[in-house]
Amino acid sequence: MIEPTLVYDDDCGFCTWWAEYADDRTGLRVVGFSDLTPELRERLPEYYEECSHLVTDRRVYSCGASIEEALRRADDVGPVRDAIGFLRNFEDYERLRESAYRVVADNRDLFGKVLSRTPPARRPPSDGE
Repeated sequence: MIEPTLVYDDDCGFCTWWAEYADDRTGLRVVGFSDLTPELRERLPEYYEECSHLVTDRRVYSCGASIEEALRRADDVGPVRDAIGFLRNFEDYERLRESAYRVVADNRDLFGKVLSRTPPARRPPSDGE
């Protein structure tokens, strides 16, 4: 049994901000690309580094679906959860969700100027290491 896990680009400041946001508000385990175990890597698609993923026992949510699923699991976003449920009723929602994800992913450097954290892959080792 795998603990629900958000997998993200831990060399990206914006991605790190999002992963920490999800870590603070969900019960998800958060793992960067540089810390993937062989078992977790095996569950990801071939070109996994193109977007984030949320891995559960039953399935792997990728790109926009991973963000949607993480938001759905957040503790403090009842209205967002309700909005997602409503939007899923529309035929074009999935296409729009993935297009929006791609716009943000392709402009992470711009979004990172407003919302960013030092990525784990760029942090200096702690004194104990």
